[in-house]
Amino acid sequence: MAGNQDLLRPPQTFPTLRPDDQRAGQRAGGATTSFFSGASGVNTGDIQYFEASHITVHSGGGAGDTSNEGWELLLKNIALNALHDSSARYDAPKCDEDTRVEVTDEIMEWIQNRDGPQRLLCMTGAAGAGKSAVQQTIAERCKESGILSAALFCSSTDPTRNTVAFIVPTIAYQLGLKHHSFRNSVSAAVKHNPNIFSLSLQSQMDTLIVRPFENLRRSHGPDINSFPYVILIDGLDECVGKYNATSHPPVADADDRRQAEDRQAELLSAIKRCIVDNKNLPFRVFIASRPEWAIRTALKPGGYLRQVAYHIELSDKYEASGDMRRYLQRRFEDIGLQIDNPQWFSEDAIENLVRAASGQFVYVATVYKYITERRGSPAERLKVLLAWTPHDGQVVRPFEALDRLYTSILSTAKKAYEAVDTHHGRDFLLLLRAHHMNVGYFHIPSADIFLNFSGDVLSSLLGLEASAQDVLFSDLRSLVTLEKGGGSDSRLRLYHKSFSDFLEEKSRAKDLFVPVSRVCTHLSKRCMQLIIECPLDFDSRAYRNFILVLALTLTRLITL
Repeated sequence: MAGNQDLLRPPQTFPTLRPDDQRAGQRAGGATTSFFSGASGVNTGDIQYFEASHITVHSGGGAGDTSNEGWELLLKNIALNALHDSSARYDAPKCDEDTRVEVTDEIMEWIQNRDGPQRLLCMTGAAGAGKSAVQQTIAERCKESGILSAALFCSSTDPTRNTVAFIVPTIAYQLGLKHHSFRNSVSAAVKHNPNIFSLSLQSQMDTLIVRPFENLRRSHGPDINSFPYVILIDGLDECVGKYNATSHPPVADADDRRQAEDRQAELLSAIKRCIVDNKNLPFRVFIASRPEWAIRTALKPGGYLRQVAYHIELSDKYEASGDMRRYLQRRFEDIGLQIDNPQWFSEDAIENLVRAASGQFVYVATVYKYITERRGSPAERLKVLLAWTPHDGQVVRPFEALDRLYTSILSTAKKAYEAVDTHHGRDFLLLLRAHHMNVGYFHIPSADIFLNFSGDVLSSLLGLEASAQDVLFSDLRSLVTLEKGGGSDSRLRLYHKSFSDFLEEKSRAKDLFVPVSRVCTHLSKRCMQLIIECPLDFDSRAYRNFILVLALTLTRLITL
C-alpha cells in the first residue's frame, strides 16, 4: 500500500500547462514566430498543429470548444491566493521533517491506497492544532510525487478565498492545467453557460469537473489512470462569507453565518454525490476543518458522511507535545547560531512553554514569533514570556495574536447564539463563564465546601432547559468539548489552558470579560427565585442544593 511506488510515479503522458501559458497564441496583430514556421500539418502525438494567420489547436478526443473565451471567464471566478504555493501564502506553516510524523504517515497511507473504500478523508481539530501545517505538508509531498490534482487553502481574513463560491472553479482551473483536453472541456462548458457560477455547487461540480473528466476518459482510455488524483481543501470552516468590517474584530452577522454554514454543508454534499459516490472518477479528497456545524453534523452518527468518510481527529493521540518540543528546540538552536550564543535558553524553559501550550501548536508558533521580533533580545523576550502575568495596564502582550484568535471565535459565537429568537435576553458570555467556572469547583471558603454540578443541573440553575449546553457551545467546538458523564450528563472541557487564562483576564478578554461577581449575582437571583417557587413537598436534597448555591454565591460576593 504505502510502498507501492507505481502510485507515486509522476504522470508521463500528460503535458502540463503553466499559468503563463494561458494566453499563449493570443498576441494582438503583427507577425508571429513559430517553432513550425513554414510548415503545415505537423502531427505531434494527439495534437495537430496548423500554421495560419491565426492558430487553431485540435485535441484528439473531441474535447469540445477550444476557444479561450470560456477559460478567461473561469479565471475571473477563481482564487489564486488559495493555491498552496501562491505568493499570498508565502512562508506558509508546514510540519518540520520529524514532527507530526504519525498523522502525516497515516494520511499519506490513505492517499496511496487508491483501492481503499473511503475516498474522502476529513481531518478535524481544535483552533491552533496545526491542521493547515499538516495540509501544506501533504500538498507539497503530493506535488513532488506528481499526484496532486488541486489544493485550496481558505482564509476568513482574505475576501478572495473566504467563501465556498470560489472552490469548484478553482479546482477546475487546477485540473485544467494538468491536461489540455480537460481545459478545453471546461472552457467550452463555461462558454456554453456563462452563468454556471451562479448555479448550485453540485451543478458546478458536475459541469466543471465530472463531465470534463468523463470526456477525458473517453478520449484517452486506460492512460487516464496516471492523472493526478489528490484534491485538498483546507479550512472549510474559514468559508464564512460576508463580514461586518465595522466590528472589532470583524465577525459575520448571524444570518450571514448561517448562510455560510449552509453553503459549507452544500459543498460537502456535492463532493459526496459528484466525487465520492462516482466510481468512474479517480479522485481522493482530503478536507481539513475545525469541528464546526457543517462538518460536525455530517460526520456524527447518522450523518451523511459518517459511513463514507475516513475521519481523523487531530488530538493528543498524535503526541503533539513531543512535536512542539522538537519545534522549539530546533528554532531556539537556530537563534543561538544567529546571536552566537548557543546557551541562551534552557531545557526547562522549553518544557515550561510546552506545558503551557497544552497541545496547541498556535501557542508555540506565537511564542516563536514574539521571541524573534526585530530590535529585541531573544533571551530577554524569553524571560518576559516565562515570567509574564497579565494585568490591567500591561504594556507587554506576547500572546496578542492568540488573543485575537479567541476574540474572533468568541465574538462570532456570541452573535450567533444571541440572534436566535428563543435566546432573547440571554447573556451568552455570562452563561459560558458560569460553565467555565464549573470546570473546577465552586468553593465556599467560610464553610470549606466545594461544589461541582452536572451540566444539566447547572443549566437549570442558570435558567436554561436541559441539555442546553449542546446549543450554547455549538459554535465553540474548536475551543471546547462536552465530555459525557453518567446518563445524560455532560461537562465542559477546554482544549487549551490558554483559553481559560483568556477568559479569566480582563486585560486579555477586554469587552468579552465576565467577572466572577456577575456570575455569582446571577446565580444568587436564580436560587432565590427557585426557592420561592419550590412547592412545600419539593425534594429536600434539591432544596438543600439551592441553599448551598445561594450561600456560595453570597459568600463569594462578600469576599470579592
